[in-house]
Amino acid sequence: MELAMIGDEIVPLGELQSVYLDRGTYFGDGVYEVIRSYDGKIFALDEHLKRFADSLAAIEITRLDIEQIRRHICKAFEAAEISNAKIYFHVTRGSSLRKHVWGPDIKPNFFLTITELEDCSQEKSQGIAVSTHPDWRWKRCDIKSLNLLANVLARRDAEKKGCAEAILVNDQGYITEGGGSAFFAIFGNYLQTSPLTVNILPSITRKYVLKAANSIGLEVVEQLFTPAQAGSADELFIAVTTKDIIPVVSFDGKPVRDAKPGRNTKLLMKTFQDFTR
Repeated sequence: MELAMIGDEIVPLGELQSVYLDRGTYFGDGVYEVIRSYDGKIFALDEHLKRFADSLAAIEITRLDIEQIRRHICKAFEAAEISNAKIYFHVTRGSSLRKHVWGPDIKPNFFLTITELEDCSQEKSQGIAVSTHPDWRWKRCDIKSLNLLANVLARRDAEKKGCAEAILVNDQGYITEGGGSAFFAIFGNYLQTSPLTVNILPSITRKYVLKAANSIGLEVVEQLFTPAQAGSADELFIAVTTKDIIPVVSFDGKPVRDAKPGRNTKLLMKTFQDFTR
């Protein structure tokens, strides 16, 4: 008899609910997005859906209508009635018995949640501490995959050190990005961040940060840099969909300049807010 066990209950395998056979659970076989709203309006929905479609195509999940996904998001957002919301959604390849290669008739599974955004006003006003961690992720981080165990472990390590974010460092000794954010340094009158390659997520927030940098007269340099170079920067900050720009005031246990949010970072934060309106 083929069977399954859920907790302490044994059930015939043929009676198992499809949710327990999701390839997202077995393999992390799916992609996700996180979007936010400001004062009742979803921000950068088109850009997020474009990236989502790119991720789906990259892992060959087909038979999915992006416009239907858009309708799902808008319908759920309207029903939630949350002005400043975090909208998470993912698509997995589907449900089937565990096997690496999927069958031709498998149907994708869609899942979405809408929750209140956390208050990050204290982090924005006071800044955060970050710590470095080896980048153990797979080689296609440009795909927003459900495979996030390496990110989880890095951020757990940061938490144990009293830090709010892990800054990932590759095998060559260069910073890639944060465990759940893009990472930036300001040296004098230029803003530096790692260039987009297959080991960097094409962050939507990053795109708007670079636009904000141009608006306030900062030169943008997309070039790799080391933790030692980051530690000597005039200002550091991270950027993430759910929090926008967050100043970094401590890097690997050492203060960044006077351990206060920098002037240019504050200007970038204000300019970014203008985009959201």
